[in-house]
Amino acid sequence: MTPYSSDHRAEVRHYLVGFALALTLTALPFGLVAWGGVARIWVLAIVAGCAIIQTVVHLRYFLHLDLSRQKREDVLLILFSTLILSIMAGGTIWIVFNLAGRM
Repeated sequence: MTPYSSDHRAEVRHYLVGFALALTLTALPFGLVAWGGVARIWVLAIVAGCAIIQTVVHLRYFLHLDLSRQKREDVLLILFSTLILSIMAGGTIWIVFNLAGRM
């Protein structure tokens, strides 16, 4: 059995921190919805906030994306893909509601 290097331990610690954050950001909205003691608008806001934060956690801890010069192209590619998908989804919803209004 070979001892693990400090780089390996740091990488495992990095993954465990990401896993703990992702688990917390998943359990919090589930707990709020199951409990039902908070106003609906606040639950929706907290769920949306946790979803955005969890996306950043996944990008940072699991995909290893940051704002360094080496990873900047990857971040721009993900942002551009998100923009294109948002335009497509928004356009589809707009067309569907426009057609429903004309019916």
